[in-house]
Amino acid sequence: MFVTRVPELFGSMVFNEVVMKERLPKDVYRALKQTIRQGTALDAQIAGIIANAMKDWAIEKGATHYTHWFQPMTGITAEKHDSFISPCADGTVIMEFSGKELIKGESDASSFPSGGLRATFEARGYTAWDPTSYAFIKDDTLCIPTAFCSYTGEILDKKTPLLRSMDAISRQACRVLRLFGKHVSRVTTTVGPEQEYFLIDKADYKKRPDLIITGRTLFGAKPPKGQEMEDHYFGSIRPRVKAYMAELDEELWKVGICAKTEHNEVAPSQHEMAPIYATANIATDHNQLTMEIMKKVADRHGFVCLLHEKPFEGVNGSGKHNNWSIVTDKGENLLDPGSTPMENAQFLLFLTAVIKAVDEYQDLLRISVASAGNDHRLGANEAPPAIVSMYVGDELAAVIDSLVSGTDYRATGKRSMDIGVTALPAIPQDNSDRNRTSPFAFTGNKFEFRMPGSSFNIACTNIMINTAVADALMAFADELEKAEDFESALSTLVRRELAAHRRILFNGNGYSDSWREEAEKRGLLNLHSTPEALVHYTDAKNVGLFARHGVYTFTEMKSRQDINMEEYAKVIHIEALTCLDMLNRQIIPACITYSGEVAKTVAAKASIGVDAPVEKAKVSELTELTAKLMEKEAALSATVTAEPEEINARAMYAHETIIPAMEAARAVADALESRVAKAYWPFPTYAELLYYV
Repeated sequence: MFVTRVPELFGSMVFNEVVMKERLPKDVYRALKQTIRQGTALDAQIAGIIANAMKDWAIEKGATHYTHWFQPMTGITAEKHDSFISPCADGTVIMEFSGKELIKGESDASSFPSGGLRATFEARGYTAWDPTSYAFIKDDTLCIPTAFCSYTGEILDKKTPLLRSMDAISRQACRVLRLFGKHVSRVTTTVGPEQEYFLIDKADYKKRPDLIITGRTLFGAKPPKGQEMEDHYFGSIRPRVKAYMAELDEELWKVGICAKTEHNEVAPSQHEMAPIYATANIATDHNQLTMEIMKKVADRHGFVCLLHEKPFEGVNGSGKHNNWSIVTDKGENLLDPGSTPMENAQFLLFLTAVIKAVDEYQDLLRISVASAGNDHRLGANEAPPAIVSMYVGDELAAVIDSLVSGTDYRATGKRSMDIGVTALPAIPQDNSDRNRTSPFAFTGNKFEFRMPGSSFNIACTNIMINTAVADALMAFADELEKAEDFESALSTLVRRELAAHRRILFNGNGYSDSWREEAEKRGLLNLHSTPEALVHYTDAKNVGLFARHGVYTFTEMKSRQDINMEEYAKVIHIEALTCLDMLNRQIIPACITYSGEVAKTVAAKASIGVDAPVEKAKVSELTELTAKLMEKEAALSATVTAEPEEINARAMYAHETIIPAMEAARAVADALESRVAKAYWPFPTYAELLYYV
C-alpha cells in the first residue's frame, strides 16, 4: 500500500460528513447535524431521504444487505442482515431502503443475556439508529450502529447507557462552565483505547483445545525463555507480523478508525495498537469493530489473534488502557492544567470532580473491569492491582498538598532533563511522569484507566466514569450556583473536597506489599475477584447514582449484576470441563504411553542382563506423578459436580473451589510436560506457541 493512498482510503467505507454533504439536500443535512449535536428527534420524511441516499451510496460500494449493528450484553456485537431487494409484480426486484427501516429494526430479545429482563417466550426486541455514530460498510453489508431495547423498554445493550451517561456529564459540565462565564452547548468525553493482543500461529492454535474453547492455555510449563530478557518490548517487528499490521491498518482506515500506533509489547508474541481519540460512543463502536477486524486479518496471515486477558501463564497478559478526557464543543480540553495549574481554577474544579468520583465509586470502576479473564491479570506485576487509586504526578500532588494545607505553593516551572549528550538538546519534562502500576493515572491532559482487559467492551468502563464524574459536577454546581461570592465558595469547595478524597491519591508503587497495607489503612477497597466486586453493583449508593442521572434503573442494574455473575460461573465451569477433557483424553494417556515405552527399555535391558537404573528411576518418577495427576483430576471432577444452584453462590464457589482445583491439576501436569519426551506430548508447548518463525 502506498502512503499517498491513505487520504483517499481513509473513511472510504463510511457514510461520513463528506458523503452526507455530497449526497444529502442542504436542509436534510442541517437537520441531521442538529440531531447529532443536540439529540433532537428526526422527522420521518427526512429519515427517508437519508435512508435512500445511504442505500445508493452503499450499493455503489458493492453492498447488497444492511444490518442494524448493536452491542448486546454478551460483550460482542450482533447483526441480522436484510437485503435491499423488494419484489415487483412482474417478477423482478428493485433495491429499496426506507426511513422506517433505517430508524428501527426488530431482533429476538430473548436469545441474548437479559438477566431476567426478558423471558424465553417474550421474544420481541427493537434496535434504534444512533445517528451520532456513522454507518459503515463491512463484508458488503451496510452496518448501521444502533441501540437495543426490549419490547417493554428495558435497555438490553451497552450503547444506550453509554449515551445516557454522556448526556449526564454534558449537562452537569455545562452548568459548571456557565459559572465561569462560558456558554457551551455540549461537553463530550473522549476516549482513546490502547489495544493489546497476542498473535500465534494458526496451525499450533488448532492443536490446543484449551485455546480453542476458552481462549487461554489451561496447561503449559514455563519455557526456557519468557520475557525476562526484556528484548521484545518496542523491539524490531518481525516481517510476518509487520505484514499483518500493515493490512490491519488498511482495513481499519477504510472504516474510519484512526489506527495510529503499533509496536511489540512486553511478552513474546504480544503487540499493541492504539488509535487517535474519538468521542466515547464512537471510540466504543470503533474498538468493537477493531477487535473483529483484528481477528479476521490475523486469519488471512496464518495467525490467530488472542484477546484473552491472560492466555499464557508466567508472561504478561493483555489490557486495554482507556485514555479518558473531557472536551467542550468549542475544542477546550477541561483537563488541561495549562502552564500554571495552581492558578487555573476551572481545571482544579474539574480535577477535584474526577478525584471525588473515583474515590466515592471505586467499587463501580472495579466492577467495570471484572471478569474471569481479567482476574488473572490484575495485580500480577503486569497490570494495576485490584485496588483502585489515582496517580497525579509530583506537580499536581504538590498543588493539592498546598491547597489542603493552606500553605504557599512554589511552582517549579518547566524543567528540562540534561541527558548528558552534548549533541542532543535538553528535553522538557511533562507535568507528570507515567506510573504503570497506577489504575487511574493523570497523563498530561487526560486520565489513563489501565484496568480494563483486552477483550472488554469499553462502554462499561466509560459509563461508570462518566456518571460518577457527572454526579460530582452536579453536586458542585448545586453548591456554587447558590453562592453569593463565587470565588470564595469555589476555593472552599475545592479545599474541602480534596481533603475529603485525598486518600485515593497514590503516586508510589502499586505492586508493593506496603501499598496494600497502606490502602487498607486508608479504607480503600481491595476486591480481589469478580464475584467479590459484583456483589457491590446494586449497593444503595450505586443505585442512587444511576437513578439520579437516568442511566440505569434498579432492574437494569440487577440484570447486569446477574448476567456478569452467571457469565463468570459459566466461564470457570467451561474451563474446568476443558481441563478434565484434556487430562483424560490427552495428557494422562500421553504420560502412560511414554512411561510404558521407558518401561519396555528397562525390560529389554534386563532380558540381556543389563541393569537400567536411570530408566527405572524415570519410570518410577513418571508413574508417581501420573498417579498424583489422576488424583487431582478426580478432585477437580468432584468440585464440578458439586456446584451450587444459586448464581452468586455458584460464582463464589467457582472462585474459591474450582479454580484452586484446576491450578492444582495444572501444577502436576506442567511438571510432567517437562519430563515427557516431546514426541509424546499431545500439543504445542509454550516455546512453540510464543516463538514461532
